[in-house]
Amino acid sequence: MSNKDNEMDDWEAAMAEQAASEEGDGEEAKNKEDGVRTAELEELNAEDFNDDDKRKLDAILDIPVTISMEVGRSQISIRNLLQLNQGSVVELERVAGEPLDVLVNGTLIAHGEVVVVNDKFGIRLTDVISQIERIRKLR
Repeated sequence: MSNKDNEMDDWEAAMAEQAASEEGDGEEAKNKEDGVRTAELEELNAEDFNDDDKRKLDAILDIPVTISMEVGRSQISIRNLLQLNQGSVVELERVAGEPLDVLVNGTLIAHGEVVVVNDKFGIRLTDVISQIERIRKLR
């Protein structure tokens, strides 16, 4: 079997896995295999807040933030940067298959994997950084 055939088989398997997860079939089994647990979150209702809490929450809910996904980084000299052109390859400091970083306003908040839904890229969060860890990184 050629390398190209192996790549096609991998791609077909990934597409089948995605289709199954979109239908909801096998998602729990996949999560168990990956060691991922579904977080049970308490539903927040408007009745749970008093008027002062609602005003405080409203003050921050509309603040825009920038969310970005980072595939990897590399440091190169300006000389090498200026030599880049179409078709150039920049080696990143990350191994293929390693999770992407999810940053909010430049702060790491999670790791995830790339997914494609309706011909658009997305990211499935696989690990969310705890508040305590984020505070530790600020020091």
